[in-house]
Amino acid sequence: MRFDHVGISVPDLAAAVAWYGEALHLTEEHAFSVPDTALRGVTLRHHTGYRVELLHRPDSVPGLVADGPLQAAATLGYGHLCLAVDTPEQVDTEFTRLVAAGAGVRMSPRPAPRPGARMAFVSDPYGNLIELIDRVD
Repeated sequence: MRFDHVGISVPDLAAAVAWYGEALHLTEEHAFSVPDTALRGVTLRHHTGYRVELLHRPDSVPGLVADGPLQAAATLGYGHLCLAVDTPEQVDTEFTRLVAAGAGVRMSPRPAPRPGARMAFVSDPYGNLIELIDRVD
């Protein structure tokens, strides 16, 4: 098996497609609707192959909006989406770029628990957490 995508429920599909496309450099791959329901979605793809599926259902209700990774880990279920960068400096660069694009600050760049790594957390405009980390494997 291999990872294909993460699905995120959003209150405004068009706005979410625009934000994720711009902020994470994703392109629209496929728009869809589920017959006999009000559920619609758009799958976005990054040039490296990962996908983010944005889902919209008009009667959906808000879930946990965590103030950071510790609070998210205290609730069972989806915690965050993690995106890897190549260098510790890119964590800071991408953090700054995403905040300028409208992401919320959840944890400023800092050393990660894994020795030699750097990490940061932002949130999308709907409160979903996005981690940035450099992989020094």
